[in-house]
Amino acid sequence: MNTQDAKRVLETALICAAQPLPLRDMRVLFADQLGPDTLRQLLDELASDWDERGVELVTLASGWRFQSRPDMREYLDRLNPEKPPRYSRAVLETLAIIAYRQPVTRGDIEDIRGVVVSSQIIKQLEDRNWIEAIGHRDAPGRPALYATTRQFLDDLGIASLDRLPVLGDLPGAGVLSSLMPDQAELLPDQSELPLDAEPAAPASSADPSAPLPPVSPPEDPHARTEAAADATTDGPPTSSPT
Repeated sequence: MNTQDAKRVLETALICAAQPLPLRDMRVLFADQLGPDTLRQLLDELASDWDERGVELVTLASGWRFQSRPDMREYLDRLNPEKPPRYSRAVLETLAIIAYRQPVTRGDIEDIRGVVVSSQIIKQLEDRNWIEAIGHRDAPGRPALYATTRQFLDDLGIASLDRLPVLGDLPGAGVLSSLMPDQAELLPDQSELPLDAEPAAPASSADPSAPLPPVSPPEDPHARTEAAADATTDGPPTSSPT
């Protein structure tokens, strides 16, 4: 199969795929006759072929996919005027803490935010498939350790956690609501119970202007090397498409 035909196969598979395609699935298209280096080169060329179009080929945490370019969103929104799900500041701040400090326990999140994290917040993020429990800390009660998922990275449109911006003076909710305009709309603050409050005491809100401490993007606890896909190479390594 020549290069042009191989690119047509890849292009067709990527356009028809309901989910991002990883390299291992693309190799199946060619009965494993093409190695990962050749596939990456073809993907680079395919991405260049679509440079001047309204759709782009991008690499995400779970693979490659075609998606509309950001400047097309205002036009596409006219076809789908539905509003995105609405999330409270508490939900987005909790998600930001997990994203930048993972893996963390519920107690870790409460220490940073200074308020009790309700079970509903954790459940909401789990139901959205943005976080999951990846283990338990060796401590009294064996609290669950939470980390973000590949779906979270896919929804952000990035390939790995090191693509997250360095968190400086922006509150966590501001970071994620700005990164995910299609995924979440910020609700007004909801009052929460301070950690040192008595059960019967009135709830008070955490300071929405208080930033999280500056921190660089964490290592991805879900990092997976495509060992099976990369075990065989058939040429010099090439860069991944952007």
